[in-house]
Amino acid sequence: MIIQKERDRPFRLLVSSGLFVFLAAVVMAQSGLLEFIDSVLIQAVQKHQSGTKEAVMKLISSLSSPTFDIIWVLIIAFLLWGFKYRIPALWALGTLIGGDVIATLVKHIVARPRPIGHLASDNGFSFPSGHVFGMTLIIAILWIVVVPMIKKDWQAILVRTVMIIWLILLALSRVYLGAHYPTDTIGAMLLAYAWLQISEWLYLWLAPKLAHVKLLNRSSY
Repeated sequence: MIIQKERDRPFRLLVSSGLFVFLAAVVMAQSGLLEFIDSVLIQAVQKHQSGTKEAVMKLISSLSSPTFDIIWVLIIAFLLWGFKYRIPALWALGTLIGGDVIATLVKHIVARPRPIGHLASDNGFSFPSGHVFGMTLIIAILWIVVVPMIKKDWQAILVRTVMIIWLILLALSRVYLGAHYPTDTIGAMLLAYAWLQISEWLYLWLAPKLAHVKLLNRSSY
C-alpha cells in the first residue's frame, strides 16, 4: 500500500490542527502583536523590489493558482490511472477537492480582509492563502505517491528539494505581491498538513474496500 499506517499520525494531526486553530483565533481577534509581526515580515519580503523580481513572482504565483492546481492534479490522476494506480488517482482528486472545500469554509469563517493595495485579481478573503494551501497538497500528493516510484535516491532527494523550494518561493511571492499576510501562508501550510493526515487515514480505510469494485479491482494501491 502506498500510504502506510503510522502510529504518530493522530499526534501530527493534533499538533498541526491545534496550531492552525490557535493562529486562526489570533487572526480573528485582530491581535496587535500578530499585525506587527506580519508588517515586519512584509517589509523584509518586499525590500529591494524590481520589475524582474515582480515578473518572476507573478509567474510563480500564476503557475500555483487554484485553477492550475486543478490542472496539475488532473494530470497526476490521469497518469496514475494510466499506470494502473486508479485508487491513488481517485485519492489525489479527492484530497485536493476536499481540501479546497475546507479551505473555502475556513476563509469565510475567519473573514480576514486582504492587505491594503493587493492586486484586483486577488479577491475574496485572505486567511488562509488558497495558492499556498493548494500547492502544499499538490506537493504532498507527489511526495507520497510519485516520488517513491523514483528508483535512484539522489533523484528522489533532488525532486523533493525542488518541491520544497518551490513552496517557499510561492509563499514569498504571495507576500511580495501584496496578496497575503505572511501568517496567511503559514496558516495555509498548517491547514493543508492537518487535512492531509485525515485524507491519508481515509485512504487507509477506503482503499481496501474500493479494491473490490469492478472498475478498480486491478488497481495497485
